[in-house]
Order: sequence, then C-alpha cells, then structure tokens
Amino acid sequence: MTGAPARSLPAYAVAVVSALIVALCVPLSAAAAHAPTRTGTAEPARHTVVTWGAAADRQSEGPADRSYRLIVRTSVGGSDLRIRLSNAFGDHPVTFASAYAGLRKQGAELVRGSNRRLGFGGAGSVTVPAGETVLSDPLPGKLAALSDLVVSLYVTGAQGPTTGHGMAMQTSYAAAGDHAREEGAAHWTDPMGSWYWLDAVSVETASDIGAVVALGDSITDGWQSATDENRRWPDYLSRRLRDASGSTVKGVANEGISGNKVLADGAGQSATSRLRRDVLSQPGVRTVFLFEGINDIKAHTGVTVDDMIAGYREIIDRVHAAGVCVVGATVMPYKGWSEYDAEGEAVRQGVNDFIRNSGEFDAVTDFDKTVRSPYDPERMLPVFDGGDHLHPNDKGMQAMADAVDLSALDCDRTDG
Repeated sequence: MTGAPARSLPAYAVAVVSALIVALCVPLSAAAAHAPTRTGTAEPARHTVVTWGAAADRQSEGPADRSYRLIVRTSVGGSDLRIRLSNAFGDHPVTFASAYAGLRKQGAELVRGSNRRLGFGGAGSVTVPAGETVLSDPLPGKLAALSDLVVSLYVTGAQGPTTGHGMAMQTSYAAAGDHAREEGAAHWTDPMGSWYWLDAVSVETASDIGAVVALGDSITDGWQSATDENRRWPDYLSRRLRDASGSTVKGVANEGISGNKVLADGAGQSATSRLRRDVLSQPGVRTVFLFEGINDIKAHTGVTVDDMIAGYREIIDRVHAAGVCVVGATVMPYKGWSEYDAEGEAVRQGVNDFIRNSGEFDAVTDFDKTVRSPYDPERMLPVFDGGDHLHPNDKGMQAMADAVDLSALDCDRTDG
C-alpha cells in the first residue's frame, strides 16, 4: 500500500517556516551547545523522554554504500538528542559508517550549520549485530518541540532484509554513496516513503515530563491522512499536548503499523509480541494508548469477543507490571468496508462493551462514539471518512485527537 504523493509548500510558506526553525532550533549548532550556564544555582532534575518513534518491521533488502536522509517530527523539546538504530529484523550485521542529525529547511535541504555528527560509544561509526539495537551518544544542544529533525545515515554494510517502518506518510530521501554530512539537497534525488533503521529519538527534559505511546494499526499509522503534513491523530494529539499548560505529558511516540493485529502476526508482529520492543522500551513513557483490534475482527478468522478480551488483558497486565498506565480506545465503525459483515460487527460491539465498562483500563477514549454516524452507528460519519469507510481523513484524525482527555494521560502508577 502506498501513500499519497508528496506535497511541496509554497515559497512564502517555506521562507516563514525556515525562519521559525532557525529562530527556535539552531541551538542544535555547536555554538549553542557550549553556551555558558549559571553558577550558584542547582540544576533541576532531568531524565530521558522519547520525542519520536516508529514501529520497526521487516523490510526488503537494503543496498550497501548508500545514504539515507530520514525526516521525522519531534514532539517534546529538550536537549542531548539521542537516536536509536534497530537491526531487529536483520539476519546480518549492518554498519553505519556515519550518522548526522540536523534540521530541515525544505525537501532534503538542511538549515545551514545544523547538521552535526553523532557518536556511538565515542566512535563515529557503529556495526549493529543482527537482532540488536544501538543508542547514539547524546548530542549536546537543544531541540525544540515540533521540529522537522533530519537524521542522515551512511550505510556501508547491509545484506539481506532491513529493519524499518514501511508506511511513513512522510517523504524521506536516499542517495548513492556517502552524503550524510552534506546539508544541501543536490545528491538526494531518490525520494522514498519509508523510514529505515531509525526507530526512536529521545531528548533530556525535566523529570516531571512524560510521554504517551500510541499502540495501533493503520489508523494510528496515519493511512488516508495527508502525506508530509503530520496529520495523523497522534500528531494532532502532540500539538494539543504542546499547548496544554496543565499537562506534563509532552512526548508522543506513534507505534502504529498498517494491518497490525492484537493477537496474530502478519503486518508486523502482533501487538502482544511487539509490546516490549516498540512500547515499553521507550524512555519516559507514562501512558500507553491502546487502539487496536479492527484487523483481528474483520479478518474472518473466527476471533471471538473472549479472544480479544484475553489479548487486551495481557497487554493491560504487562503495561501495569511495568508501572505504566494504559488508556483503551473503542474500535471504530467500518460498515461499507469490503470485509464488513454482521458477525464481525457483533464482535466489535462486544469488544467495545468491554473497553467501555470493564474498568480494567485506567481510562477510556470512545473513538467509536466520536466518529460514528447518528443515523447509522455502524458507519463512519461521511465528513470524517477518508473514502474507504474504515480510515478517517484529516478531519476525522483531528476529531479523534480532540476526543482524548489529556488529564487521563497524566495517570501515575509508580506507587503500584
């Protein structure tokens, strides 16, 4: 499945956005990293929080001697940026000869002076064994919330399947040879709609700041939202959290995979199988937002309400055992989708009754109620329908984010 073609901004909009990025984010430059600090005052306690994430999955074979320019949108701002590179689904080691982090100006072009080399245990390169991940050294300097961060990787050793996120809904770029350090766009002539190897970015921020991780399928992944516009529902939620003065949850990681199921592997490992790697391993996570189940229900595999409840309970128990809260979201209507039938609808209704009324989640967001038609509650409101009667459009994505009770994300289970 492929997303919509990439869109370019008008010239005046590019100029405005670039000016704002320079004004807000050039602290990634070396000069800002070494700005003087006050003496005689205690530094506030700080910790690491995820600012961006994407669920890892098995991808096609990746060529060696190639550079990747990966564009991601941060959520929470902070300092000492770190990236996580994953070879979880590789069957050979992969070598990253260099890695850089900078700020985007437009397309594949970076803000001048922002691109800086990342280290790994003090070295400029790293080889990641099959099945493993690596975390970069902290990069001194500040990174603003809602920045277009650009991570550029030069890969010299790649064989067999790669690890990445197939449906990014964001245009990134590739180039033959070593061009990771370059800030210009001249060599970055190969646009791509996936992220490779990069699966998380984190920052240091105040110790009272936390993150929410959205665990879901293609609706969370953003299918039918506008490509390159950051209009997935977790993106809208991130903007709400940024502007919410009363919330200490500021980080958002989108761990949706198109086609993903709660109970069975297929499009990515099942939610129960990937929970630790994609969700609970993220630093600073305070709340897991579980919105998944439609792919199990509509697949005609005989999945029952009790099967789904057992899967949800496993996730709830494991999240709680990690000292993290879990918000459950009801499964949205899908009448009009090719796989819709009365049997699946009955399972959806039973699953939603459990989510709403069991009391086993720390909080509930009723996405079903938010998007369903008052005239036919088994069908999505046309104004929210992306066209296939399953995936919401941009308006639907925003309505979903607006339905989330931000105070529920501030849940605290650290005392048991």
